[in-house]
Parts: sequence; structure tokens; C-alpha cells
Amino acid sequence: MLRRQFLHLGLLAVLAPKAVAAAKQKVLFEKQSPYSTVIVTEDDRGLRTLMLERGGVRQSVVKPGDPDHIELAYARVMPAGLALVKAPGRILIIGLGGGTIPSFLHKHYPRTRIDVVDIDPVVVEAAKKFFDFREDATLRAYVDDGRRFIENCRDPYDVIFLDAFGSESIPYHLATREFLHSVRAALSPKGVVLANVWSSNSNPLYESMVRTYQDVFDGLYICDVFGAGNKILMALPRRVEIKPEEFVQRARAVSRQHNFPFDLGDSVGQGFRKPGKDDVGGEVLRDKKQVKKAG
Repeated sequence: MLRRQFLHLGLLAVLAPKAVAAAKQKVLFEKQSPYSTVIVTEDDRGLRTLMLERGGVRQSVVKPGDPDHIELAYARVMPAGLALVKAPGRILIIGLGGGTIPSFLHKHYPRTRIDVVDIDPVVVEAAKKFFDFREDATLRAYVDDGRRFIENCRDPYDVIFLDAFGSESIPYHLATREFLHSVRAALSPKGVVLANVWSSNSNPLYESMVRTYQDVFDGLYICDVFGAGNKILMALPRRVEIKPEEFVQRARAVSRQHNFPFDLGDSVGQGFRKPGKDDVGGEVLRDKKQVKKAG
């Protein structure tokens, strides 16, 4: 497996054609990083796309100057996990990409401290130059390995987004039981972890990932992203019983309270559920001696 599949932190693309139509895309930026070839294109609608290789999947799609424009389906579903935590004071996002989710949250939670971590300095460079990602007193970006950052965490976060991917897969060291124990230790008792993963159709480790989350956390729900190959895992360090209709109502309330441009309840629909028999299998993922953390 390529090194970058273990190391790069970026936003997961929805299931989409491997190549963006060349006739409608203008390349604005292309630069080799230590982990990938970072490419930024722009189409005739002004939408900019981040890819990690020529003809690769879309990692982020952003409309510069409009943080409310959410193009990829999973990015409309992932914030619904905020319905499981009250008034988050600190949010951590592992994986910057084009900055879609952090920029959106920063607009609607301006007083919340948001820290974003990406291992690739060229991805951070591209996000600032081409995707209008802007740091300020409450939004900060760090170039670091996500696991190392979490293991060194001293102040807990209320929400932790795990949106870290290489060109095609989740870095293995960000999916193991040992890593998730570090995530749980960095989470406040009333917090929530939101993880973006590929479904079993394109991810042979999907069932093992779900089982590993169940092994570490007391509560786990899954939110299916309709029309895409993503599933959002919502993990809690406590047992919570919540029915799908209740979750939808809570999601709608978050949208209204924070003036979202779309209804989170519509985004999740009836996709919120407990893991079923088709979700759990395989073995709990453990650190392997041959897989080293990024340094």
C-alpha cells in the first residue's frame, strides 16, 4: 500500500467519477507534496475542486467566498452529529482538504474554538490560497499527523470530526483500537466523535471499523449518506438511546438555532440508525508493528 494512503489527511470524496471532465475544468494549482500531488481545478460555475492525483476522486468542492455552499453530500450529513452535543465550546477536525466543514462551522459557530489538523503542508497552502480558508482567533490550522496531535491533546474537545483520508483510503493508524482510545481520552464526557468512512462496497475494512468503534465507545450510531458511498459513524463515550425521529427533530433544531442554509433534518432523513448485522464483522483493528505513526 502506498505511503500516502497511511499518512495524508484530507476530506473524503463522495462516490464520483474518477476524473472530473477535463473540458470543464481549468487547473489552477498543481504541486507535489511529501504525500501526494495536490491539484486544484475550477469549473465554469466557479466551483473549485481539490484532488490528490491526476484523475483522482474529488476530496473537496468549494465555492470560494460562500462557506454555506456544500456540494458533497456527506458534508451536509456530518454536521448533523452536532445534534448529539449541547453548545460545543471546542471542536477538533482531523483532515482539512479544501476547508469545507471547518469554514461552514466557523460561520455558524463563530465563538466556538475550532482546531483543524492536516499532515500535508501543501494541502493547507492550497486551502488558504484557493478555497478561502482563513484562520483567526477561533479557527486554527495545524500541520501535523492527526494521531500525534490527538495523543498530545491536553484540553478535551466536545466534538471530534475524523475526516482523514489518503487518495483513496483511511490511513490504517487512524482506524485502530489504540488510536480510538486516544480519541476517547481527548473527548469530553458529553462529547461526540463523527467519523466519515467508506461503506463496505468500496471498503473491505468497513465491518471491522464499525466493530472497533463499538469496542471502544459505549454508544454508536450510523447515519447513511443517501446517493453516496459514505457512512457517518457517531460515537459516544456514554450510552444514549435516541430514536431516528427524535434525532431528525434535534437536527432540525440545530439548523434553526444556528441559521444553517439547509435543514439538517432533511439531510439525514431516515438514515440515522443503530449498527445492524450487515455493519458488524471482521476483527477489532489493532496497531501493527510494521505500521508506524507519521513522524
